[in-house]
Amino acid sequence: MDIKNLDEVAPFITKDGSEIRELLAYRNSTILNQSLAEARLPAGASTQEHYHIKTEEIYYITHGAGRIRIEGEIREVRPGDAVAILPGQKHKLWNTGDGTLRLLCCCAPAYEDADTVITETVAGV
Repeated sequence: MDIKNLDEVAPFITKDGSEIRELLAYRNSTILNQSLAEARLPAGASTQEHYHIKTEEIYYITHGAGRIRIEGEIREVRPGDAVAILPGQKHKLWNTGDGTLRLLCCCAPAYEDADTVITETVAGV
């Protein structure tokens, strides 16, 4: 049985500037074809706009409030929202709330920095 607890997983910063805790992926578990991580953005922070060459993602918002832009369309997000992001779609996430924005990120195939293409140079834009 392969079980990981969020409180026991060390955080790291991804290429787009998110702080994530990778719960399950080929790097730390028996999972081979996808990954599950929790991402955190502090109040007022944002990711850099980017896309993934091969990876599709699902963001599931668990805490806080934010705004997401996918290919030019902007929507507000809140706890309970699930967001589909297809390979090649440029996307950016902002924390618009007072506390930390927290979300689960499901990636298939598993998240890789090498699959991430940054499309802006300043995180706040």
